[in-house]
Amino acid sequence: MTPENSGPKQENAGQWRSGQSGNPSGKPRGAINRTTRAVLELLDGESEALTRKAVELAMEGDTTALRLCMERIAPPVKDAPITMDLPSVEAAEDTPKAMSAVLEAMASGQITPSEAGAVAGIVEAYRRSVETAELERRIAALEAGNGE
Repeated sequence: MTPENSGPKQENAGQWRSGQSGNPSGKPRGAINRTTRAVLELLDGESEALTRKAVELAMEGDTTALRLCMERIAPPVKDAPITMDLPSVEAAEDTPKAMSAVLEAMASGQITPSEAGAVAGIVEAYRRSVETAELERRIAALEAGNGE
């Protein structure tokens, strides 16, 4: 049997054809990198002692250890709920009022610019969904009127 027509799809020794993999099923789910596995084995059973040492260093004034401990005690807030009044958005033409309320809330300092951006994005997504539903309703009515 010649190398060209046997089993694996290699062009030269050690080189796979473009778009072909030597392991088509991929890495097994949950497989851990060798370095990660070695580190985990090294730390196995030491987590309590390491944590105690980090706390001791933090209490002695080590700012890096202090930051590490504080990040575990009170992680940075990624997202928090906001409260603001928005007018009801029943149709696409209602969104300018809602966007105006978002702008006013931001301008008055009630919400941050990033929060305003997030709310505006949600209002816009809602507008698109209302508009899509309205278009689908209109198309269905036109098709029903034409006997289709």
